[in-house]
Amino acid sequence: MSSNSFAYNEQSGGGEAAELGQEATATISPAGAFGLFSSDLKKNEDLKQMLESNKDSAKLDAMKRIVGMIARGKNASELFPAVVKNVASKNIEIKKLVYVYLVRYAEEQQDLALLSISTFQRALKDPNQLIRASALRVLSSIRVPIIVPIMMLAIKEASADLSPYVRKNAAHAIQKLYSLDPEQKEMLIEVIEKLLKDKSTLVAGSVVMAFEEVCPDRIDLIHKNYRKLCNLLVDVEEWGQVVIIHMLTRYARMQFVSPWEENDGLEHSEKNFYDSDDEQKENTDRRKKPYTMDPDHRLLIRNTKPLLQSRNAAVVMAVAQLYWHISPKSEAGIISKSLVRLLRSNREVQYIVLQNIATMSIQRKGMFEPYLKSFYVRSTDPTMIKTLKLEILTNLANEANISTLLREFQTYVKSQDKQFAAATIQTIGRCATSISEVTDTCLNGLVCLLSNRDEIVVAESVVVIKKLLQMQPVQHGEIIKHMAKLLDSITVPVARASILWLIGENCERVPKIAPDVLRKMAKSFTSEDDLVKLQILNLGAKLYLTNSKQTKLLTQYILNLGKYDQNYDIRDRTRFIRQLIVPNEKSGALSKYAKKIFLAQKPAPVLESPFKDRDHFQLGTLSHTLNIKASGYLELSNWPEVAPDPSVRNVEVIELAKEWTPGGKSKEENPAKKFYSESEEEEESSVSGSDSESESGSESGEDRASSEDSSEDSEDSSSEQESEDGSVAEAEGKAPTMKNSKTRGKSDSEDGKEKSKKSKTSDSSDAESSSVEETSSESESESENESESRKVTKEKEKKLNQERTSLTKDVSLLDLDDFNPMSTPVAHPTPVLSPSLIADLEGLNLSTSSSVISVSTPVFVPMKTHVLLHRMSGKGLAAHYFFPRQPCIFGEKMVSVQITLNNTSDRKIENIHIGEKKLPVGMQMHTFNPIDSLEPEGSITVSMGIDFCDSTQTATFQLCTKDDCFSVNIQPPIGELLLPVAMSEKDFKKEQGMLTGMNETSATIITTPQNFTSSVILRKVVNVANMGAVPSGQDKIHRFAAKTVHSGSLMLVTVELKEGSTAQLIINTEKTVIGSVLLRELKPVLSQG
Repeated sequence: MSSNSFAYNEQSGGGEAAELGQEATATISPAGAFGLFSSDLKKNEDLKQMLESNKDSAKLDAMKRIVGMIARGKNASELFPAVVKNVASKNIEIKKLVYVYLVRYAEEQQDLALLSISTFQRALKDPNQLIRASALRVLSSIRVPIIVPIMMLAIKEASADLSPYVRKNAAHAIQKLYSLDPEQKEMLIEVIEKLLKDKSTLVAGSVVMAFEEVCPDRIDLIHKNYRKLCNLLVDVEEWGQVVIIHMLTRYARMQFVSPWEENDGLEHSEKNFYDSDDEQKENTDRRKKPYTMDPDHRLLIRNTKPLLQSRNAAVVMAVAQLYWHISPKSEAGIISKSLVRLLRSNREVQYIVLQNIATMSIQRKGMFEPYLKSFYVRSTDPTMIKTLKLEILTNLANEANISTLLREFQTYVKSQDKQFAAATIQTIGRCATSISEVTDTCLNGLVCLLSNRDEIVVAESVVVIKKLLQMQPVQHGEIIKHMAKLLDSITVPVARASILWLIGENCERVPKIAPDVLRKMAKSFTSEDDLVKLQILNLGAKLYLTNSKQTKLLTQYILNLGKYDQNYDIRDRTRFIRQLIVPNEKSGALSKYAKKIFLAQKPAPVLESPFKDRDHFQLGTLSHTLNIKASGYLELSNWPEVAPDPSVRNVEVIELAKEWTPGGKSKEENPAKKFYSESEEEEESSVSGSDSESESGSESGEDRASSEDSSEDSEDSSSEQESEDGSVAEAEGKAPTMKNSKTRGKSDSEDGKEKSKKSKTSDSSDAESSSVEETSSESESESENESESRKVTKEKEKKLNQERTSLTKDVSLLDLDDFNPMSTPVAHPTPVLSPSLIADLEGLNLSTSSSVISVSTPVFVPMKTHVLLHRMSGKGLAAHYFFPRQPCIFGEKMVSVQITLNNTSDRKIENIHIGEKKLPVGMQMHTFNPIDSLEPEGSITVSMGIDFCDSTQTATFQLCTKDDCFSVNIQPPIGELLLPVAMSEKDFKKEQGMLTGMNETSATIITTPQNFTSSVILRKVVNVANMGAVPSGQDKIHRFAAKTVHSGSLMLVTVELKEGSTAQLIINTEKTVIGSVLLRELKPVLSQG
């Protein structure tokens, strides 16, 4: 497959190069200056002509140019009708490129894409795997709820395809279908369960992605496939590895005990006071019990380690988060070197990796200390990278390296990037608080920065100094005095507010400076920022309480200014402070405690890393990057206190172990073989339970064939303890046959028993299945020396499987196409045959003669009239239309439409005719002859024929008079696209039996019993659809038949009454889209009273 895709890519690349040259020619060639503006139009017209050419070479060239346009981001949607015509091309290269185009534009042009749905269904059986996969991709890209059943069955078929590339695309389609219709979840889970058992590395990543999207909580589906996924992980494509690793991380946190508990045992070293001696002894024994890692836990950690050397940064990051979350702390250190290696990548990768390193470095500094220099800031780094590196350097700072880091920080402060310089000052402040030995050094250095020329650096220094002084309430009067002088030069509001707060808190330590600062602030109060005004009010209140002699009048002046400020926060603060500090008759009890309130000891701010609270998100996820829970995020569960039963990961092997006889090495091959074949058979039987007998037989045959190769992966399904003896296990896993003939006979008989169970569940050939059961049971009861009878059993089973396989070639689930002669009942002349030959071939005749199916007279129902043109819009001309439900005289594929024209004006309307027609691709219209004149209050009815191509698309055209043209449209109800058919009950059942599987849709109806009488059901069904009643010999089953006007495909409707007030509505037809729409319209009509 890969070689085909590479060749395909090379051809596409060549097409793009050729297309570049052609485009350049097309742009230059037009004469005159206007050629530049008309080249696009001419180019598209040229492409349309090439696509309509009879030569495949021209079509292929056009498609290469169109795909090249899409690759460069140009809009090629207007070419959709011309491209979709070539969807049935016999040239494989053209078909590939058409499907590439349709995947891109099918969602935008849904109506046109639906016209080709039968072609996509037929392509699902194409011999070329790329065509089958592309058809499924296009089908899943048409996001219309009507075709959900078709998509569902197509996915089921593709999941059993022989090509892993097709199965991979089936897994991709599961996610698209789930987003379109979440109600299909249960059926999709069955397909996911089947695909999870796939042994192909091409499928593994895609199906796990579908699992994460549809049913991430169904961990039970992973149990049996856990070891296989661990062993396949190295060979899966890169993005599949990322998805699988994240899923296995969640799985490990649910299924294994914490490997970190051994490090946490020191917390319980002291004896609890109230513990009895027995309890204390139990606790001691529990702590002394050594931790033993589950072999499956170790398997995951060991198999992901080589991926740390991957070239894909996402894979390395995924393995790093796995080691961080599930490996012992002593082993997590190996990820640090790989993460540091990723810092040589582009800036986007650096940003994500540094964010995760910042979170890790908070808890485990020792992991990244050897790589300290790798986090030094470079001049070429963008600001976001510089800030993250600063964060990591701060987390890694300790007494040993702080002197080196402070020298590095001194350089960073001088940076031209002011945002980075401010972040460096904050970093120095955090280092000063975390390492007490350098606190004074950092404080002196920050004070030196107060004389810096850059205002932003000075402002940030003031803010950090304020926090440091608050954390160390010692005598720092000189620093406060120095900062008070800066008020004349600093203009940054945060810095000014910080200085005022510091002076207010230490106003008793600087009694001479504080009142003077308040005086200066009172002058500039009205022009200050709101943040500064609030601190001026606080400073005034504190000075009023501690030094009212000097500041009483000044404070009252400031309070008067604040009383009339524009900001309501400042006005409220002013009223609050005035009532609290200025005693009067109205003052409450709080005024006594004003000094305690304003001058209370403030808690010191905690300078923490902004990444401290991110550790509860899984590393490497979008939620961790944004620090908020993103949509679709799956939280990691806590470690279980007691490990769940590990046998669930090899439950099949343990159950079957009792039946094996001691046979040496062959004992390990049989369980693996039986494990895969039996599980796959059970899955197939659950999927095909409602299908025909031949389908279940074919699936069991395929499972039998696939189980022969399952012995190659027996090592994957064996437990970790068994696989410790690696050389023996590998030799047995690769051996295609077993030397022990006795064991071989035993396994064959067991396989025969499984086949008999399968044939029982699917109700295929009772006689054959019973014979297999008899032979298999006999072989089990016999002793080991009777191996010949077992060989006979095996030969019989092979013959049975061959018969089943040959039977499935006649009828399969995807025989749905419009071009299938077997299932399209079109009238053909009956060949002349002798009576005896007719009797012999009666059961094999699949065609339908004209005597069986013929158009009948429609049941009379009141005609429903629809407005075509309102008299106000038509300037006096009114038009209505209805469907007379009669065969059209203009063409057998056309629907008859009658239009009534009325002249509601007081003047004659002349030359009424059909003007320009805007019809979808394939639709045709036979218009009425022009009407010379229509007298006032006059009326006339004319007939038209429209070929709607068995779709409900709108026919848009212009209804014109001598003076005006009016745009009108006709959209047919789904029931008017049918013609009633007369047929017997026997013929109805015969045709219905041929239209099963994908051609059948059904629904349950609930209503009152009086609505289930024959006359009521007939009236309701005929009102919705133009169908004929089929005579029925059963009172509780009502049948109706019709055929589509365009293609003549049968439409069979069955209403089967159940017990109580329920009924089953079943529709069988090749036209699955029409069938789905008709089911949707009939269901509410039959349900209502």
